[in-house]
Amino acid sequence: MKQFLFLVLLSSSFAVFADDPKNEWHNTTLSDATIKKIQSSQFDYRKCVDAEMRKPAYQSVDVRAGTEQVIKQCESELAKMHDVYAGEKVPEVIIGRHLKQMRMQTTRAVLQNLMFAAAARDAGQTQ
Repeated sequence: MKQFLFLVLLSSSFAVFADDPKNEWHNTTLSDATIKKIQSSQFDYRKCVDAEMRKPAYQSVDVRAGTEQVIKQCESELAKMHDVYAGEKVPEVIIGRHLKQMRMQTTRAVLQNLMFAAAARDAGQTQ
């Protein structure tokens, strides 16, 4: 019986230490103005990526290298979004997750578009 009680207490103590209150965002709300700033930053980031992909310099570069260059050129736009989140005191962990998600989705889209354009060029469909 003592061993069972000890195991129950031991397992519950791990659950107490598992929660890190510094990295948790406690159901706060962002103002409409802040949401508009974030959406504007997202739009600017996507606009930058689109404008960068259209440059003719990326037509002759390897697709993976071109993707990396496009993402690096527009990294400053993500920094603006980070500043908006930081101004609202959103935890750094959550900011990092959201920016990483955006960066990954954008990287996949850019890679796919550049691969499609390269395949079309190789097939002789475009100039």
